[in-house]
Amino acid sequence: MSDADVPSPSVRGGRTDTPGGPVHELLAPRETALGGSTVVRRLLPNLGRRMVGAWAFVDHYGPDDIADEPGMQVPPHPHMGLQTVSWLHAGEVLHRDSLGSLRTVRPRELGLMTSGRAISHSEESPRPHAPLLHGAQLWVALPDAHRHREPAFEHHADLPTVSAPGLHATVILGTLDGATSPGTTHTPIVGADLTLAAATDLHLPLDPDFEYAVLTMSGRTTVDGVPLDPGAMLYLGTGRRTLPLHADTDATLLLLGGEPFEEKLVMWWNFIGRTGEEILQARNDWETGTRFGEVHGYDGARLHAPALPDIPLKARGRVR
Repeated sequence: MSDADVPSPSVRGGRTDTPGGPVHELLAPRETALGGSTVVRRLLPNLGRRMVGAWAFVDHYGPDDIADEPGMQVPPHPHMGLQTVSWLHAGEVLHRDSLGSLRTVRPRELGLMTSGRAISHSEESPRPHAPLLHGAQLWVALPDAHRHREPAFEHHADLPTVSAPGLHATVILGTLDGATSPGTTHTPIVGADLTLAAATDLHLPLDPDFEYAVLTMSGRTTVDGVPLDPGAMLYLGTGRRTLPLHADTDATLLLLGGEPFEEKLVMWWNFIGRTGEEILQARNDWETGTRFGEVHGYDGARLHAPALPDIPLKARGRVR
């Protein structure tokens, strides 16, 4: 997915602003229009917090009625220095990329694209498509040792699960309660989809070395005593061994976590680098048709990169 709401370039990452224990920070989303009829709620990066572990970007969209709409239509665009994670609760997304990958990602299946040094892709609702679209698009920052690797795409339809009374969890990336996703990771990280039955109370086991956040996808929940409506994201800090969860109704949550990302990085548009010069070079390479390859089969023109602001980078770290 392309970042249609382009911020000024900023430096983020590093452990300086990571809390040394549990906290409650409610992250307010901001709405931005994406291709077609899709409006997304941007939760990361946020004015209050820019990363959770290596998770550097979170868009939540839907549930949207797209029965008479084109649905998601994101033209070919580039990525560098990150992984994209496509996660659906309803609908389908057709993925094409410059490696020649062509795959329809369906609910509770993992579409994982590792951009490495450079890749381009498009995302669209198939024709015909399901009447509802609901999901999240997430990015994971690649550490320096892996950000220049060759690009790759993975699709995993069969993911491990964790069950407890009132809970069914699907492990998207990393490990939760002994269950490990087959998705390739390059930093200690976890992503899990939690389905809770109404009136469920439980304590979810966590890694105290990780920082965590929880996004309510649907239903009404209470996370560590904090009520969350759909679309709300709560940052939880570090130092937790368990997380109290309560579901007022049938509900779904996304749990995101990982070791705080040590490296400082620069993120602008669809690129993650380490310097402004790298970002400028990536923009020029995309606009001149080099390095990022070509997406074949998409019915439409590719996206052009926005203008890069003529301002110095600000070392904002993990928080504003």
